[in-house]
Amino acid sequence: MASGGRGIPSAPGPLRDRFEGVSALPPPPPPSPPPAPRTLAALRESGHVHRPVSAEVRENLLRRMGAGEPRFPGVHGFDATVLPRMERALLAGHDIVLLGERGQGKTRLIRTLTALLDEWSPSVAGCPVNDHPYAPVCPACVRRSAREGDGLPVVWRHRGERYGEKLATPDTGVGELVGDVDPARLAEGLSLGDPETIHYGLVPRANRGVFCVNELPDLPARAQVALFNVLEERDLQVRGYSLRLPLDLLLVASANPEDYTSRGRIVTPLKDRFGAQVRTHYPLALADELALIRQEAALPEGTTVPAHLLEAVARFTRLVRASRKVDARSGVSVRFSVTAAETVAASALRRAALSGEELPVARVCDLHAAVEPLLGKVEFEMGAEGREAEILYALLRRAVAEVFRERLGETDLSPLSDRFSGGGTVETGDLVSAAELLRRVGAVPGLAAMIERVAPDAEDGPPTPGLAAAVVEFALEGLYLERRLSKDTLPDGGVYRF
Repeated sequence: MASGGRGIPSAPGPLRDRFEGVSALPPPPPPSPPPAPRTLAALRESGHVHRPVSAEVRENLLRRMGAGEPRFPGVHGFDATVLPRMERALLAGHDIVLLGERGQGKTRLIRTLTALLDEWSPSVAGCPVNDHPYAPVCPACVRRSAREGDGLPVVWRHRGERYGEKLATPDTGVGELVGDVDPARLAEGLSLGDPETIHYGLVPRANRGVFCVNELPDLPARAQVALFNVLEERDLQVRGYSLRLPLDLLLVASANPEDYTSRGRIVTPLKDRFGAQVRTHYPLALADELALIRQEAALPEGTTVPAHLLEAVARFTRLVRASRKVDARSGVSVRFSVTAAETVAASALRRAALSGEELPVARVCDLHAAVEPLLGKVEFEMGAEGREAEILYALLRRAVAEVFRERLGETDLSPLSDRFSGGGTVETGDLVSAAELLRRVGAVPGLAAMIERVAPDAEDGPPTPGLAAAVVEFALEGLYLERRLSKDTLPDGGVYRF
């Protein structure tokens, strides 16, 4: 099989065996009912054991590893590289910074960490920083605990509520992250030195959970400095208050390596306080690229994008990513391939609406509709100005040729090519319906075998005209790319000829 591009390993064996059937993430199961205890006394009687977040994550991770359960659902292509490093960092109880180019799934990976928390966790009712009833730390809860004793009310928080996230921006302030003095509480009669006048920021409100800072280098240096004590001493400093608040949380950040020298940088003392730095990457295997497309692309309901076209989108993405004409430092996001797949499906849906087709099925002509919308997702090298679309079209043709060789390279297509030997032509385009295309091509000997090789998932029943037209057009395009047919390009399609 031809390589997917420079430095991209070829996948052994028939690719369709490796990624047929990959689908989107199943919906999470509904949460179980929360535990019964509603007071501190009842919580103690239940035998509940208080564990810090690091121990909670460690024990749940070890349990999943021992049971062979997925630890990071929805994450593809990191099994042998990123995930082992993540697991070591979590087992060590370290705060983590994920470093990688855009669209490598850093945030997706971070959000899976909530699955490693206990499903339900007790908290002091009404506490802004989610104190554990056994060990309250905020001044208000300490006083409440002393006053109410075993009657201290308890609420249960689902692990989905124990995740906080902040997209760092240059205008993010210390008060937003850590906290600030609340004027309303001063107006209520509290003194300026009373710690209960503090309105806690996002980080302390994520206490006893996971907090994520996305695009950390974009955080102003002043706000980054405010995280020093959170990461190391686990306390807060707000406008002169020296409030000892032993936070218990897992802090994870994401960053683009280019941000160290362009938009911003992570200040050195903050980098030193993170226990682990984990480098991410784009999918190394074609099957992982395709699995991500199938998982992330939101295709219109009722629209079919056959597997060979999704494979072409995946190969196209990898070729763009590996091209010398594309800025590798900027990267080519997985969102590139997801957008391409969604645009291909939309093109098929548009044709069906205009031509009266009942079942929209994407064809090769729909791939070209994705090129122009994708131009804004790629940064090109100097010297490519004015040729951006031309470069992408050339890489798309190469991707389609690779899929053709993989799926139909050993198939005898002479009956189809002979259709043109007498001077015949076939015009196709993004507004030519499936039925009209099949009428123009005429009878194709061996079409059933071609469909079986190109779209094996159609074996559950007879192929639809839409799928048959998709396979025929794919074969015509492949013959053209292999220089066994000619093609006159039209604004919305093309004319195949001998």
